[in-house]
Amino acid sequence: MDTTQLLKGVLDLAVLAALRDEDGYGYDILRRLRSAGLDEVGDASVYGTLRRLFAAGFLTSYVVPSDEGPHRKYYGLNAAGRAELERSAKTWNGFASTMDDLLRERGTA
Repeated sequence: MDTTQLLKGVLDLAVLAALRDEDGYGYDILRRLRSAGLDEVGDASVYGTLRRLFAAGFLTSYVVPSDEGPHRKYYGLNAAGRAELERSAKTWNGFASTMDDLLRERGTA
C-alpha cells in the first residue's frame, strides 16, 4: 500500500496533533512527525500544511530570533485548532475502527 497517499489524507490531523502540547517551528514539527513514525513526510508538505492551517484560522504564529541563523516562525494551536483536532481525531478514530472491523471480518488483520 502506498503510504504517501494515506499520509496526504491525514497530514492536517498529524500536524495538529504534533502541536497539541507544545508550539513549534517548521523543522521542529517535521522532526516530531518523523520521530512518531511518519518517516515519509516531506518538508514542503509540512510547511504547506502549516500555512494552510494558519490561513484556516486553526493556528497562531509568532517569530522568535535565532542565534544560529534566520528567525524561526513558531506555530501553536488556538481554540479553533484544538476544536479541529478533537473533531478530526473523532473522525479518524471512527474511520480506523471501521477499517479494523472490515479487515478482521476478512481475516486479514
